[in-house]
Amino acid sequence: MPRDGLERQAATTEQTPLLSSESSSAKGSIETHSATDSGRPANGNRHDGGKVDRIESNVAANQSLSLGRGVLSTIGLGGLILLQATNISILTTTQSAIASDLDAFELTSWFTSAYLIAMSALGPLNGKFAAVFTPRITIFASSVMLAIGVVISGLATGFRDFIVGRIFAGIGAAGIFTVSIIIVLELTGSKRRGLAIGMLNTGFTIGVAAGATLAGALLPYTGWRWLFLGQAPIALIGGTCILFSIPASFTSGGKANTTTLLHSLSQLDYFGALTLTTSITLCLYSLGSSKQIPLLPLLLSPVALTTFILNELYLARDPIIPITLLKSRGLLFTCLATVGYMMARWTVLFYTPTYAIAVRQWSPATAGAILVPTNGGFALGSLLVGWLHIRRQGSFYIPTLVVYAIFPPTLILLAVLANHSSSMALFILDVLLCGAATGAALNYNLAHLLHLTPKSTHYVATSLLATFRGFSGSFGSAIGGGLFTRTLHDSLSRQFAEQGIRNDDLIRRLLGSPALVGQLHGVERQIAVTAYEAALRKLFLCGAGLAALMILVQASTGWRKGVEAETGTATESDSLAEAENEVVE
Repeated sequence: MPRDGLERQAATTEQTPLLSSESSSAKGSIETHSATDSGRPANGNRHDGGKVDRIESNVAANQSLSLGRGVLSTIGLGGLILLQATNISILTTTQSAIASDLDAFELTSWFTSAYLIAMSALGPLNGKFAAVFTPRITIFASSVMLAIGVVISGLATGFRDFIVGRIFAGIGAAGIFTVSIIIVLELTGSKRRGLAIGMLNTGFTIGVAAGATLAGALLPYTGWRWLFLGQAPIALIGGTCILFSIPASFTSGGKANTTTLLHSLSQLDYFGALTLTTSITLCLYSLGSSKQIPLLPLLLSPVALTTFILNELYLARDPIIPITLLKSRGLLFTCLATVGYMMARWTVLFYTPTYAIAVRQWSPATAGAILVPTNGGFALGSLLVGWLHIRRQGSFYIPTLVVYAIFPPTLILLAVLANHSSSMALFILDVLLCGAATGAALNYNLAHLLHLTPKSTHYVATSLLATFRGFSGSFGSAIGGGLFTRTLHDSLSRQFAEQGIRNDDLIRRLLGSPALVGQLHGVERQIAVTAYEAALRKLFLCGAGLAALMILVQASTGWRKGVEAETGTATESDSLAEAENEVVE
């Protein structure tokens, strides 16, 4: 971790949804727009008809660590990020074996969705735990929860036991994901922040690639249970490294919490977390159905969501997702664009190994390796833009839109190439480009979000962005999985009926076990391959359409800088309300 840290900034109020690093006072730390005679911004991009952004001065980190502590915390945090990401992709190459052992062929989409729903819904709550207990305690407790979850899953004897373990692991991952971003933002100044976030994204994407590849390679030797059980000691070691490397004085936002522990805990929005999780689960349970979409959960989901919104607006003392903050156009559209964009991205991560196993008949170990180029591209794109371009504060409006626009064509090409006779070299090149565009986009849109929002709201805004990014994994897994499975079921049923074959049990097993295709012969195998091709093609084309729509959503964020409230007593909600007046004019 870089030693950029200098002074800690000012305080928060009791109404602050998540700790901020500065007071709401402007104090000259936030610069406004200025124009040049040429009408071009300092980054070389014209985007508002002559009004431009001036390059902003570099801002130092809020806190710092000694070299030894920095190295140890980097090792611990890196290991936990790898584990957190590994648990997302590990199912892509092991789901056939798990579904067979647990007899859960039609429920495989929930293997990943249960983990991601818990991770995304509880992300903001963990951000608040970091404010109450400090980041080091929060991330250590999260690592223990992750260890408990993988042990429960590894020892599961049925589908329900396995899902309970996945939920526990997701709760732990929520703390790791959220607090790691807070730690990185605290320890880096504006000059190195882009590179640091790029490195964080790289650790995440390495974990996604390694999870699928290593799980597929080790599965024949260890079985799927030890792939989960073996994660527990790694999680505990990583959490212990963080516990001893981050000092007790290290706080979220740079200022210690002065309220009592019981008072702080009583302010947390537990009911909001419950209603939000209920709404998401009901929606995804319905849209993720493998055959028909059940209407009752889909109708109850908006009821739970409405309850959540009313609770956040009128009842919660410390809202889990501050609805008032989403009145900022820049923050709202950045979050929405991230959800849609990353939903499309998750279709690539979840289903390119499925393509390799079912259509190409690759082994699980080889199929997992197909994620290496796309995640390598993700890391490369994120690191390059962080290292070469995001070296200052300011607007990144045009670069963000450019990389957003590169993504949809890569998905269209994937849909064309998702068959048994296409060029694998071209397929791999395409997923690499897809990953590079995504890595660059996530780094750019975070940097641009920090420009759009007042500095005193950066921790709240970043936490919300991380939350919505987590939602995208849940939605991509469940909704994308439901679309894929329904298309696959319809195609299998139709083609088997056309051939006069009635084998409902085979169809049921094919829905959750792509590896089963390689064990079939003759017309059954041909039908299965064709059905998988059709399902993959529809999934990637829908993802491309969604990604294209997100270009317009991201464009709606604008480019005007968020400004602080004039008074020194304003809360973060006040600051973003002030920013909204600037953004929406």
